[in-house]
This record gives sequence, structure tokens and C-alpha cells, in this order.
Amino acid sequence: MNQIHTISQLFRHILLQRKLSLASKQAAMTPVQLSLITESWWYSSSCGSGNLHVESISGVVQEALGRASMTVHDVDAVAVTVEPGLALCLKVGLDHAKSLVRLSGKPLIPIHHMQAHALTARMTDRVDFPFLVLLISGGHCLLTVARDVADFVLLGESLDDAPGEAFDKIARQLNLKNLPQFTSVSGGVAIETMASQGDPKSFDLPLMLTQVRTCDFSFSGLKSQAKRIIAHEEKRQGVSRDDILPNAADICASFQYGVLKHLARRVQRSLLFCELSGLLPKHKTLVVSGGVGSNQFIRSGLQKVCDMYSTQLICPPPRLCTDNGVMIAWNGMEKLLCGKNFSAADPEAVDFQPKSPIGEDISSSVRDAAIKLSPLKLL
Repeated sequence: MNQIHTISQLFRHILLQRKLSLASKQAAMTPVQLSLITESWWYSSSCGSGNLHVESISGVVQEALGRASMTVHDVDAVAVTVEPGLALCLKVGLDHAKSLVRLSGKPLIPIHHMQAHALTARMTDRVDFPFLVLLISGGHCLLTVARDVADFVLLGESLDDAPGEAFDKIARQLNLKNLPQFTSVSGGVAIETMASQGDPKSFDLPLMLTQVRTCDFSFSGLKSQAKRIIAHEEKRQGVSRDDILPNAADICASFQYGVLKHLARRVQRSLLFCELSGLLPKHKTLVVSGGVGSNQFIRSGLQKVCDMYSTQLICPPPRLCTDNGVMIAWNGMEKLLCGKNFSAADPEAVDFQPKSPIGEDISSSVRDAAIKLSPLKLL
């Protein structure tokens, strides 16, 4: 454990990260520490651009190695995302990782994308196992307990939409991209910025799944209600479908508050369940990661929940919350140094899995516990 945290200190000082924007994708290669791990990972929002992945990945890797004054023979291992994700993107990454392994003879370390998100906080802060993780992004929303580097139990997950997806769709419904300050940012960032100028109590959006005592999430109803409010306000104010509502900031603030309330109630139940079942130690930690975890309003609200339950809240820096190559490299390094053999016995036999759970699903135990919640004050 101490070795990991010592290396974390070195990691932050000598980290080299090279990111190249490739249309709708990013590619990153990160050499880590004195005996380096190389990680090659990329993210795409559309598999239609798979050819660009194939054409670009070799050059990106070589440039990153060049900037580090290294060759592939200088690294200790190759860490690559194999699950979950878009099939074509995973395939391109895995194929290239295998070619690096064939060339260098280095071990291949398969990485689970969601587990890597969950462990990112251990790179920037002292976080000992076990700890609670809320992972909130454009494609995922889940609560899990990280018990070790590759040992996770799932408490609950989204039954439909992810919060980042809901933010993007409401931003699109409000035409926020038509405002010059939001032309090149995500819907979540646009809503957070607009919400800072609005009243979160302007519109009353309902709490989701109030009769279901689980840690599962649902954002489709919240999104539908927000869309109805937007349509009603456009009609009431005589605003064209392509224009911006004068009270768009109030709608953004109310929607963001609705998302926070839902997240906060699920986190509240998860902390109580972990206390009841002994999943967490006396000094509890909640790590919030994923792109939506960068939202400062949501962080502030979750801090209030943590304060109620004597829990430390840790959020990685915003640049490490969104999908990035550093988290895959860090996860590879943790696996390499933890004393367990996570390297693939036969790298050529490693396959990718577009769908893959983060760990053992114990959400039924949460449901069976039927934990009733006390009121929360988030504003």
C-alpha cells in the first residue's frame, strides 16, 4: 500500500500525457514512473470514425514515446482497455496493444474501463480500500464498493439513461449550442454554467424511484418532465422552437437540482447499507468520478450528504474525471505493483467485451434491506 502511494507522489511529478484531438475522439499515451508503464487508450462517441482510429493510433503512440524519449522496449507493460465500451473502438485499441506486446515481449494488462474510473482518485489522494464509488458520466451511473484493485461489488446502477446523457439532451432541447459560449462544450457544462444564473426552485421536478428502496437510478422520467416544462414555457412565452427561452437558466438550475436530489438520495442509502452490512470501515470515503462528477453544484450537494454521515468526499480533478488515458495507465500500474498477476497468460487470446459488469451485483441485498431515508437539506 505504501509503495503505491509513494509512486503516486512520483507519478504526479513526472507524468507525461500527450492528447491529440482526432475529430470526435481522443488518443492518449502515458509513460509512468521510473520503470514505466505504457498505456494506449482512446475514446470515441461514434464507431463511424473507426477508420480514423486505425489510421492514427500508431502515429499517436510513436509520438508519445518520442516525447518521453523512450521506445516500446523501455516500458514494463502495456495496459489497454478491453471492457466495456464500443466494440470497434475496443478492437482497434486491443489489436494495437497486442502488436506492441509482440514487438516488445512485454506483458499485456487488460483494463476494465469503469474500474479504472473508480481508482483514479488513488492517484491524487490517499484512498485506502475499501471505499464507496459513485460513477456518473454520459454513459454510466452506478454505486459500487471498491474492495481491492480488481474486486468490486455493485450496489446499484441506472435502469435507463445516464445523467450525462440526460444533461446533453436537455441542453439540446434548450438550444444552448446556439449561444456562442456553448458552441464547443458539452451539454453538461452548458447546463451547469447556465444554472449558476438561475433559481433551482423555479420548477419542481419530481424525485425518481421514491417508492423503490434500492440504490438504482432512473433519469428518463426527470428528462421527460424537463422536456415538458420546456415545451410549456415555449408555448406560454411564444418562443420559437429554435430560440432560447428567457428563463432557460431557471430551467437548467431546476433540472440540475433534480439530478442532484436523485443522486444524493441514492448515495445516502448506499452509505447506510454499507454501515449496516459492514462493507466500509468506520472512517468512510466516497469517491465521485466520471464526467458528471466534475459538476461543482453536484459535488457541493454530495459533500452535504457526506457531512451528515461522517464520510470523506474525494473527487479527482475535473481533467481526470472525464475519459482519459491517464486512468488506464494508473490502473495498469496498480495491477502491476500489487503483487498479484494480472498480466494475460496468452496476450493473443485476450478479447474485448462491449458489455461487462464492474463486479459482483449485490443490489438485491440493498433492496431486501429496505432502508428508509430521512430528509436531506441540499440547498
